[in-house]
Amino acid sequence: MAQVLVLATLQTKKAEADFLVRQLIDCGVSSRVVDISLQSNGEILDGAEKRYAMDQAALNVLEDVAAAAGGETEVVLGIGGGTGGEIAFRVLRALPITFPKILVTTLPFDPRAVVADNSIILVPTLADIAGLNAILREVLENAALIAAGLCRKERKGELVDVTPSIGITALGATDGAVAPLVHQLSKRGQESTVFHSNGYGGAAFARFAANGAFNAIIDLTPHELTRIHLAGAHVDMPERFVAGGDLPRIVLPGALNFIGLGQKTLVQSEYLSRPHYEHSGFFTHVKVTDEEMKHVCQRLAESLNRLDGPCAMIVPMGGFSHQDRPGGPIEDPELREVCFDTLKASLNSNIQLLRLDAHLFAREVTNAILETLNMLTSEEVGPCMT
Repeated sequence: MAQVLVLATLQTKKAEADFLVRQLIDCGVSSRVVDISLQSNGEILDGAEKRYAMDQAALNVLEDVAAAAGGETEVVLGIGGGTGGEIAFRVLRALPITFPKILVTTLPFDPRAVVADNSIILVPTLADIAGLNAILREVLENAALIAAGLCRKERKGELVDVTPSIGITALGATDGAVAPLVHQLSKRGQESTVFHSNGYGGAAFARFAANGAFNAIIDLTPHELTRIHLAGAHVDMPERFVAGGDLPRIVLPGALNFIGLGQKTLVQSEYLSRPHYEHSGFFTHVKVTDEEMKHVCQRLAESLNRLDGPCAMIVPMGGFSHQDRPGGPIEDPELREVCFDTLKASLNSNIQLLRLDAHLFAREVTNAILETLNMLTSEEVGPCMT
């Protein structure tokens, strides 16, 4: 059986696929090539017709590829430009989340939404895949070496092998709360898995939650709410706040007090007129208004009210992020009151609401999370607490 399954559009990339196979052989790895060409018989397709042909090209090989991945094949490696790369993406995403997958591509599209919740290793080709040359040969040799290294892995990455852990959401702006929480959970013998609440980390969080990777959730940083519902700067994530809805869940308003926008020179002037600061060269954090805070808290409550499992909300009234503190550029005690009042008015009565007069990073908050987790996992859920 082939150790590496190579996906390639042989109608257009046969020479490159053949070279890749030779590199795999030189690495001592067996391979088999699966053709993912459009099968258009030389016709130029566009629009809906082309999209349909791409869907069919992926569907035509899915059963074969899935069977190989469930057997002796240790790595699936796709190679393609715009069309071929997208077809390969569709096939790779159908495989188990952590199964070793590689895509060698020209990256003519933004791949983040596709790889956000699936472990696909991207190898940019730098030059186009349009005939072999020194650059492309070097890239394909590197890809073969990566695949050969993955073939030496003793255990294939199946999600069912993942020990359920506590799923936690985080940002740099809330790390002062996340780090001690992870430490304390570890001391209790509880493993945690932390996901970044910006970019596409939340998509991975939701997919793992839906696939049984967690035994509890601590959504400490529901920051995507501000970018989805206020700035329009984020893809929609319909499952972000409801996936794993039967699990014990603790939610805090970490980083809910600001919108994470891009580098300062690109931020609209209407946002720069508000309190803000440069978090890094790529991110500018802009404080939300009272109305915006009310809106995102209402949307959060709507999601939490849909959950089946035990849930609690902890609001640390001393500050929601590292710059929401005395002297911080976006400090705003009144904004925190808006958050708490909105949640109190919007959450169902079966969801506990705990108000703490401490900053998110305070030890009291960590202790409250741990105590609440004990309570929720023992299913001793009581009335609303204020």
